[in-house]
Amino acid sequence: MAKVISITNQKGGVGKTTTAVNLAASLSHKGKKVLLIDIDPQGNSTSGVGIDKRDIKNSSYTMLIGESKASESIVKTEFENLSLIPSQIDLAAAEIEISNIDKRESLLKNAIAEVRVDYDYILIDCPPSLGLITTNALTASDTILIPIQCEYYALEGLSLLMNTVRRIKRAYNERLDIEGVLLTMFDGRLNLTQQVVNEVKKFFPKKVFATVIPRTVRLSEAPSFGTPIIYFDKHNKGAKAYESLADEIIKKNR
Repeated sequence: MAKVISITNQKGGVGKTTTAVNLAASLSHKGKKVLLIDIDPQGNSTSGVGIDKRDIKNSSYTMLIGESKASESIVKTEFENLSLIPSQIDLAAAEIEISNIDKRESLLKNAIAEVRVDYDYILIDCPPSLGLITTNALTASDTILIPIQCEYYALEGLSLLMNTVRRIKRAYNERLDIEGVLLTMFDGRLNLTQQVVNEVKKFFPKKVFATVIPRTVRLSEAPSFGTPIIYFDKHNKGAKAYESLADEIIKKNR
């Protein structure tokens, strides 16, 4: 039965999709069967693993509105052990379309129930908002992984995210927990970086991953080639960081 992890932060530009794509690729590279679900209307995780959005028939959108099953929405990527439920721009309208459906917060949870036994990990790349689509992701998840960039406004909005997590736990998913907090865009040469690290550790005691994700040019370039960093440049320090993060998660969930 798959462990379901939502990668979420309503603040944009924190490395959320970069983490979804590269953690999924690193886990699958280590022999784990991984399903990546893209529920961000921008579809960057979809293109990040080399899937052309123009060729998509079924997607997370058609799955959420009941036009396709999860099993019918899965596409194989060219990377071993890594499958995807892609996103398309129509997903932007899904919040309105599902708003009047009974038990609308559990649509994703119910949809993926049929495929959980087929994977070791299901990773959900959430949109940068706390709307109904993200509520669906949190209701469907065992844990959340929160990427936080090592910049001045790092903790901005996190109280709102944690309030949402508490609300989801009370109303829909009492088992929801924090998998961990991931520090991204790390530059150890800057004093500000260490200040942010200390603040984040105070805000999330014992929840911050030992792995930090460095800021690297190659990590930024890889998505334009539709290739996770571990296949794009396996010797890059970003690739090694995501391998280390995968090791931490595997060890924690052993």
